[in-house]
Amino acid sequence: MVVATKPLPVTEKRLMSQSAGSSAAAGAAPESFLDCLGYFLTPQVWKQAQQAARHCRAWRWQTQPLIFVLLCMTWCAGDSLPERFETARAFYVALHQRRRRPGRTFAGFEKALGKLPVPVLRAVATAVRCRLAQVFAKRFLIDGFIPLGCDGSRLACPRSQELERCLGLGQKKKKKRKKKAPPACPQTQEEHGAACPESTKTCPAAPNTPQLWVTAVLHLGLGVLWSWRLGTGNANEREHWRLLVDTLPRCALLVADAGYVGYELLAGLQAASLAFLIRLSSRAPLYVPDKSALKHYSEGLVYYWPQWAQKKDLPPIPVRLLRIRGDKVDVWLMTNVLDEQRLPKRTAGKFYRWRWRNEGLFRTYKRTLGKVKLMSRTVAQVHREAEGSLLATQLLLAQGALALPTTSTTKVVLPSARKVLLEMRAEIRNVTGMYLGPRQAQTYFDRLAQARWHDRHQRSSKIRRRWPGRQDHKPPGPPKILKMGTILKDKMAKTLAMAQADTC
Repeated sequence: MVVATKPLPVTEKRLMSQSAGSSAAAGAAPESFLDCLGYFLTPQVWKQAQQAARHCRAWRWQTQPLIFVLLCMTWCAGDSLPERFETARAFYVALHQRRRRPGRTFAGFEKALGKLPVPVLRAVATAVRCRLAQVFAKRFLIDGFIPLGCDGSRLACPRSQELERCLGLGQKKKKKRKKKAPPACPQTQEEHGAACPESTKTCPAAPNTPQLWVTAVLHLGLGVLWSWRLGTGNANEREHWRLLVDTLPRCALLVADAGYVGYELLAGLQAASLAFLIRLSSRAPLYVPDKSALKHYSEGLVYYWPQWAQKKDLPPIPVRLLRIRGDKVDVWLMTNVLDEQRLPKRTAGKFYRWRWRNEGLFRTYKRTLGKVKLMSRTVAQVHREAEGSLLATQLLLAQGALALPTTSTTKVVLPSARKVLLEMRAEIRNVTGMYLGPRQAQTYFDRLAQARWHDRHQRSSKIRRRWPGRQDHKPPGPPKILKMGTILKDKMAKTLAMAQADTC
């Protein structure tokens, strides 16, 4: 795929100065890939990143090129991190001809990235989040709310000793419980998640492997990633959601499945004046003052009051119960928006149907960007890889949403993350080839001469450590030497004489 790009100037200006000029113009839409990056990564974003990293000593890799290359490595194609690093670094050098060149080796990049504090990446994410609120201010509110979906998923990690020791092997601690009679019908996935206090709802990607858990908040109307939280593979996603409350804007409506039903969480959201819309299961205890049958129930006021909260004399949570009828099964929703005029049942059903876009987000992150399994092998690197890749995913989805029409009478279709990624890769390839062609072509044959195996003596075993489930290799035994008898000697002489006669 070839994309016609706007030719860049002969001497490329700095990203900060160019983005400042583009953002200063009111209503000016970005055109090139660099303009789109500068539209979100404004000078204020880089300023906050520099302030968060001011206690770090100076090294070959400065903060801006380090984060820029980290983001581009998520967008570039490649089977390994060093391969993506070469493309990302070449793209950065092509855009910043007059700047100091960063390091050349991937090992140096990893060393500098390991020294970069994680709060620096979080400061950049916070600044980008504020920028998203400014850019999409007119499209943030939908029917009086900012619909935000929340869900979680696991990310597999390499099976290194450090990751296995710190992250565990993706197995939750099992509690001893009394045996109960099997239910009449099997539990659904949502009911099982609501029953467990540390529900994950998603089976491990690979059993007995180190895993990270990511809880992501998505703007359901725009399809743009808003905020996220990382933890170990057995993390409590309800606790993640409680920690993400500070990142949510006003007028937010949190939409989630039945795994997020919990008294402490809902009481915290109620205290923070945040609205929620959560699916219910048979495990959620609801009470009504008068007896009511569910057969013809549509909606009404109920009270969420678990038994343990009753024993501690905690007050019940008044919620509105909604029944969304479907073709196969009815969906029961619970919201703390008691006013029917503010949140009609039809609007609530629309918002919950949009919740499936959370699953599309994880599909984009895992399959489109190739993050089913992270590639870093240390705890420090794997956290920075996850934070940088999630930030890159946010910018990718934001660029796709930026191109959507602001006012349209027809139904707006969200952009395809795969097609947006292909356009970004084509732009990276074209810009890199435009500036880095002649000099690299002159040294190509010299670099080929250096692409050889290292001539060194192997002193250690090639197998670093024993992997579970792997059987030991059994070498073949020595050959058997048998003595030829008189019959075999006569037969050998006969066959050799016949073969010699045929060749003549």
